[in-house]
Amino acid sequence: MNQRKIHFLIAFVCVLSTGCSPRDFLTRRLAADLIEGSSGFKASQQFFLRTGMITNKDYVSPEYLVLQHRGWITGVNVPCTANVGPAPCWDVALTPIGVETFRGLIPSDMSSKQYFPIDIARRQLLSTTGIVRNGNLADVDFTWKWMPLNEVGAALVDGGVNFRSTVGFKHYDDGWRLVEGSGGKSGQGLDDALRDAQPAP
Repeated sequence: MNQRKIHFLIAFVCVLSTGCSPRDFLTRRLAADLIEGSSGFKASQQFFLRTGMITNKDYVSPEYLVLQHRGWITGVNVPCTANVGPAPCWDVALTPIGVETFRGLIPSDMSSKQYFPIDIARRQLLSTTGIVRNGNLADVDFTWKWMPLNEVGAALVDGGVNFRSTVGFKHYDDGWRLVEGSGGKSGQGLDDALRDAQPAP
């Protein structure tokens, strides 16, 4: 009896029994649903904007250079303070265009502050590309990319780069579950899988 018939018979017996659920079969569709529904995958990418006095290292960082190029921020060279340095330092402010661009992105309770997080992108799952099972454990390969959420995200995030990751799954009495958080390389958690993502060919 070939492998496909064996899988069909197992599935048929499982459907007839009362103790079986669709989550007992780790398909690519189930893996994709569990990955997309996890809090780690749904967490947005944030950019932390700091105005006021910043160091030269921050002012010439790739992100701030993009903001300068877009005309969203301006900086004036100022003496450094005791807790900001080394020299040179810059007093950074939003330009009128920058105020208009960032107005709806800054949380209302932080509008009076000089350091605030901005959601700029979210992950989009492209495909699950493979599953390797080992008893009640499995590794799932998948590809994904960042999707900009707004004009700032479009300027700072390259939405054309695809990434590949591998995440662990474990079979429990109620079916397969995604391994959240961190773990070993085999059966690694989603946090590690996303952090260790490699550009996909």
